[in-house]
Amino acid sequence: MFEQELEMEKRDSSIVPLLLIVVLILSIVGVAIYYLLQSRQVLSDQEARDAIVSSLKSMGPVTIHFETGLVKSSVEEKPHDPNYRLLEKAGLIKLGKDNGWKTPVSLMPKGRELLAGIAGVHKSKDKDGSDIYVIPIAERKLASISRITMTGTGRATVEYAWKWEPNQLGEMLEASGPLVKSFNTWDRSTLISKYGANFYHGEPTRTALAFMKGDKGWQIAVE
Repeated sequence: MFEQELEMEKRDSSIVPLLLIVVLILSIVGVAIYYLLQSRQVLSDQEARDAIVSSLKSMGPVTIHFETGLVKSSVEEKPHDPNYRLLEKAGLIKLGKDNGWKTPVSLMPKGRELLAGIAGVHKSKDKDGSDIYVIPIAERKLASISRITMTGTGRATVEYAWKWEPNQLGEMLEASGPLVKSFNTWDRSTLISKYGANFYHGEPTRTALAFMKGDKGWQIAVE
C-alpha cells in the first residue's frame, strides 16, 4: 500500500512540470498569434503607396485644348490669345490672317509629330468643322511617403508628397521656362490661370490622407 502511494506521488510530481510546460507553450503561441494579428492591423508602406498612386492617377492629367482650321473667336477664347501665340512660338501651329471673326490656324509638321508621341490626345470636330484637340500635359506622381502614423485600431494617417510629371508639351508650359517667360506679365498670368502653364518643376506638394481598414483591406477614408 505504501509503495503504491509513493508511485502515485511520483506520477503527480512528474505531471505538474509537464502541465507547466504545456501552459508555457500555449502562452507563447497565444502571444505570437496576438502580435501576428496586430501586425496585420498596421498600414504598411507598400499598401499606402499603392493606394496613393491609385488616388493620384484617378485625378487625371492636366489638359489643354486648341483648335485648327478656320477658328472663330468667342468671348471665352480667341485665336490670338496667349495660348495660341505660345504654340505658334513653339512651332506647333501657324496663325493666318484674320478673316472677319475667324482666323485660319494650321497644325504644323512639328505639332503633328509632337501630338503623335503623346498618349491620350483626343481629337474631335466642332459644329463649324474645325478640329478640336484636347491634350494631356502633366500628371501627378507620388514623390515620397514621409510618415505613417497609426491613430487607432484600423486607422492611420499618411503624410506624403506628390510632384508634377509634365510631358514634352507640358515642358513648353513650364512657368519658369523660356517660352512662358517670353510673354509679358499679363499674358504670363493668363497662361497660368487659364491655359495650363504652371511651375511643374517646383517643390513637391506635401499633404496627408486618412486611411481606414475595412473588409477590402486598407483604403483611403472618405470624409
